[in-house]
Amino acid sequence: MAKFNKKKDGDVPAVSTASLPDIVFMLLFFFMTVTTMKDSSIMVENTLPNATETKKLEKKDRVIYIYVGKPTSQYTSTFGSEPKIQLNDKFADVGDVGDFILQERAAKPQELQNVLTTALKVDRDANMGLISDIKQELRKVNALKVNYTTTDGDAFANLQ
Repeated sequence: MAKFNKKKDGDVPAVSTASLPDIVFMLLFFFMTVTTMKDSSIMVENTLPNATETKKLEKKDRVIYIYVGKPTSQYTSTFGSEPKIQLNDKFADVGDVGDFILQERAAKPQELQNVLTTALKVDRDANMGLISDIKQELRKVNALKVNYTTTDGDAFANLQ
């Protein structure tokens, strides 16, 4: 019968550190590719209205955002409490909307310029007259694809 010898030396071999720089660079490239920068910070109060029939926009690179609402508390002393229009990171007048759309359209690649959608993120307490003025400016620059951003919920809750 064979005799089994017990291994007396139970040390664990050291971990090779030769591949650590490769791992670090893989992680670095991973986070560089999946990280997206936030386009703009919201400077208006934006409580979106509810809607029952909603559809999610799939391709965010084809959307131009216009925010409408009362300025947040840090901007109320400067701009007042009336609903304002926010284009990127600044407040604007209704007359600036058309130029903004044209600039954003020109900054996009040629193949996306004809399929751009303008998303209106409007506070539920904003004046409809302001929204109508914005839509008139959008018509002037032929930005006819308009999306109203809402949240899922009961549409009758907006009446309260």
